[in-house]
Amino acid sequence: MGFERLYKNLIDIIKEEQAKLGFRREAIRLYYPLSSLNHFFETEYSEEEMLNKLQELPDFIKETLGDIKVTSKKERFCFHIPEEGSSYVHDNTKPNEFIKELVELVGQHGCKIEDIIALFKEHNKDIVVEEINNGEFDYLIRFPKENEDPYYYCFHDEGCHIIYHRFLPADYEDFDF
Repeated sequence: MGFERLYKNLIDIIKEEQAKLGFRREAIRLYYPLSSLNHFFETEYSEEEMLNKLQELPDFIKETLGDIKVTSKKERFCFHIPEEGSSYVHDNTKPNEFIKELVELVGQHGCKIEDIIALFKEHNKDIVVEEINNGEFDYLIRFPKENEDPYYYCFHDEGCHIIYHRFLPADYEDFDF
């Protein structure tokens, strides 16, 4: 189950990157803290144990994303995904229309949190909106748990534009905002 969760997250991040930057057939590097990987596998591995586990990625990952190289340093893991991995995601998976719309919206001058909430509600009227004011973010918005999108979207108004980060629930909890 852990490799399936990791695989889905790798694809989600590649789709988000492609929505932000556009598609180019190129190798990419994605970084994960050890704690996130432990959440995927429901383990408490050390850096060395996790690195050993990740050296044997299952065939279903290699067949689609290519020969991924995984390295680590100070509990931070780098997944080097070859060109065929980014091409596979672009050519063979359904685009995440919500992420594309969100990226376009926050990229617009004058975007307001009300605009972002409205976009979320276009996709599911039962969203959860929390004002969080924790020094990092102003709002947390997420879809209901039964929705296909499991992420917590955190927004901060920097005055001239709004930035966002998205987290899986367990990773969000780790930050103890």
